[in-house]
Amino acid sequence: MLTIVGLWRWRGNALARRSDRREAWLSLWAAVLMVVGVPLVGWAAQEATHDAMLRTAHEQQRDRRRTWATAQHVIVRPPLDSETETAAGQQPNRNQVTARWAGPDGSSHTGTLVLRTPVRPGSRFLVWTDRHGRLTSRPMSPRGAASHALLAGLGAAALTAAVLEAGRRAAIRLALRRRYARWDEEWGRIGPDWGRTGNSS
Repeated sequence: MLTIVGLWRWRGNALARRSDRREAWLSLWAAVLMVVGVPLVGWAAQEATHDAMLRTAHEQQRDRRRTWATAQHVIVRPPLDSETETAAGQQPNRNQVTARWAGPDGSSHTGTLVLRTPVRPGSRFLVWTDRHGRLTSRPMSPRGAASHALLAGLGAAALTAAVLEAGRRAAIRLALRRRYARWDEEWGRIGPDWGRTGNSS
């Protein structure tokens, strides 16, 4: 940013080199792109992701439904991390339940799932199934779709900013390398005559 501020001061300075002006303009355009381009990229990515996620949420809500299942066999297993305790006390056990339920066409289905709540053989509980009667997860809600879209927009904006900054740093590094090469060339030309009087240098 100091280079950008100095761009206006260098406009009529005879000591300002062309490389200094180029670096200042490069930093200025990189800053403009970050201020203007990064939010636009994030917004576009969020809108595109939100539309896709919303369509997915609507499809899941249309194809999935809650079905009553009957527990047949229950195996109580300890928590994954039995040493970790929550604020309310020890973590609940995991109940591995083999259950039976009816599909949309009335066919019988059997499957195994893990529940956090205590279940006894013969008790009924609700599960999510798809159009074929297979176990599935809860459908995505519009709020969940919006949250995923927001994260996608933030990720796209952060990635764009990182790419712009990496490009700016690479361009500045290349400009410095060229400047040092020119300095070495100039020093090789005038170095032997340095400090001598009466020379054209």
